[in-house]
Amino acid sequence: MCVKVACVGGGPAGLYLSILLKRQDPSHDITVYERDPEGSTYGWGVTYWRGLLDKLHEHDPESAAALDEHSVRWNEGVARVGDVETRHGGDEGFGIGRHRLLEILAGRARSLGVRLEFEHEITDRNLPEADLVVAGDGVHSTLRTRHADHFGTEVRAGRNQYIWLGTSKVFDSFTFAFVETDHGWIWCYGYGFSAERSTCVVECAPETWTGLGLDVANEADGLALLEKLFTDVLDGHPLIGRSSGDGSAQWLNFRTLTNRTWHRGNLVLMGDAAHTTHYSIGAGTTLALEDAVALAGALSRPVELSQALTAYEQERRSALLSIQSAARYSAQWYESLPRYIHLPPEQMFALLGQRHSPLLPHVPPRLYYRIDRAAGQLEVLRRFKRWLGPRVARTVHARALASRK
Repeated sequence: MCVKVACVGGGPAGLYLSILLKRQDPSHDITVYERDPEGSTYGWGVTYWRGLLDKLHEHDPESAAALDEHSVRWNEGVARVGDVETRHGGDEGFGIGRHRLLEILAGRARSLGVRLEFEHEITDRNLPEADLVVAGDGVHSTLRTRHADHFGTEVRAGRNQYIWLGTSKVFDSFTFAFVETDHGWIWCYGYGFSAERSTCVVECAPETWTGLGLDVANEADGLALLEKLFTDVLDGHPLIGRSSGDGSAQWLNFRTLTNRTWHRGNLVLMGDAAHTTHYSIGAGTTLALEDAVALAGALSRPVELSQALTAYEQERRSALLSIQSAARYSAQWYESLPRYIHLPPEQMFALLGQRHSPLLPHVPPRLYYRIDRAAGQLEVLRRFKRWLGPRVARTVHARALASRK
């Protein structure tokens, strides 16, 4: 359908879309434009789950096999609250370095005849002539921002502060660690992505961040403090920052981005340019690749471009509803950590696993734990819990909106 395609942004979404379109029709003229030099990607590891890997094997077995080969695996979750550790089995998870992931996808795209243009920034002033322009250039997308009114872009900043770090400590499980300080709780999420490195995301409430002096500390001093706080979980290994030019630490508030529509003429949004979900559910890369699968599928049908883009948007919006809800409640769980942190370890870990529930914020934690335990044994109670949660959440949301009027 599309003869000439320009993918703006050399992340997972743009690269994988180019692979799928070339597999559909080798005659497609496809170029991926990336503003940064090749191999200069920031970030540590990304996570994904078995369901994504199975889907990738269906659509491009070669890149899926390389991804599988270079990923590390875990099937346990570990939660440490102070000196107490709880370990539970779970679904099979995978971690891979972001640099390695992009290397695999770029190599596969090149082998199929895709042109990759690095150090080539695209704006409205040098927009390439193409039948389709795909904006896969991230949360700060230049092309989306230029037409923000049309897309109806909305951004909501979360309350907590977080920083994305690496470490030479190789976690063998997906690990949560919570440490109490004189200024409140601080915690980290750790997972391996290679035989030598792990990702370690540190998060805390703003009053803890300022109380510990992390708001004014440079990167070196901040890392030293975090290494001291998490020395037990890190086994003495160092934390590794991003080495910004001015030595500042890269603390952020997570920004949840949504758009009213995802396409304008022959321009379409994909990945973080279209939507973001809180990092605590580990779905960002998965959703970007699934966007690429859906867009390639829509473009393969014998319909007009506008119809294909509408179908893609409708399919992905529907698929994202439950995931965006889970991400929203997961972020709220961490923002409400004092509500759960003093529960007995078994209960606290169970509710950590239930943090996506729309019912949990509205039920006393100990009562919710008992209900959840009972629901595990009674199908009728399980169905009632699934039915009740969204309704309670909608009622509370409607009351909150009415109170603002």
